[in-house]
Amino acid sequence: PEFPGVTMARGPKHHLKRLNAPNHWMLDKMSGVWAPRPSCGPHKLRESIPLVLLIRNRLKYALTYREVRLILNQRAVKVDGKVRSDATFPVGFMDTVEIEKSGDCFRLLLDTKGRFFLHRIEKTEAEYKLCKVTQVFLGPKGVPQLVTHDGRTIRYPHPAIKVNDTVKVNLATGKITEYVKFETGNLCYITAGNNAGRIGVVTHSEKHDGSFTTVQVTDASGVSFATRMENVFIIGNETKSMASLPKAKGVRCTNIQDRKKRLEKLAA
Repeated sequence: PEFPGVTMARGPKHHLKRLNAPNHWMLDKMSGVWAPRPSCGPHKLRESIPLVLLIRNRLKYALTYREVRLILNQRAVKVDGKVRSDATFPVGFMDTVEIEKSGDCFRLLLDTKGRFFLHRIEKTEAEYKLCKVTQVFLGPKGVPQLVTHDGRTIRYPHPAIKVNDTVKVNLATGKITEYVKFETGNLCYITAGNNAGRIGVVTHSEKHDGSFTTVQVTDASGVSFATRMENVFIIGNETKSMASLPKAKGVRCTNIQDRKKRLEKLAA
């Protein structure tokens, strides 16, 4: 070879060791060496969860990977309104999962410990999803376009929509039906970082030149915390959310409160 000792990568990786899998998948160490590696798709590897883990580990509709494949090959599972038969398809934040045969509809959200969970929703709510705007630009021939957090490109958006705003997308048509600006006083969901899974109202944002823009958020119990702007996902105006929220309303318990709740549950 021209450069001895130097070998080039031979395409995308196809394997993932269990210990390298994201913690929020909640896989145990001892059940094997490997974990299902998410396919290339609308979400990043560490910001998504493969479909097989939702059906087998969370919903318990299957006992093995093979059973999951049999279910998916019946074209029984829809993600964001489209049939998906790939067991390792990456499902990410705000995606809808629909299983028509059992009449189940879920939205993938984060709990207050930053782990993905399936939040049960009505069939009417599964017809749309919220998307965070990551880019706004002029495409070929000067056509305005925007790109969302799940890789959608939408042409001719409303001129008032900017980066970090949230759009409500109709999954059947792919069109924007509503949008919410990134402004103080609006309701937000934290999608990454130490505060992932918490929900609150944006109270203040500070721009630091050459560094990250910091956002102050206050949750329903009045507790304030700060996070980076990239981690903030606006979900509604003031205190009204455009999508249904988990029962805890994104309020994080302290360890003592958490322990007390678990003991009460055991005693009940």
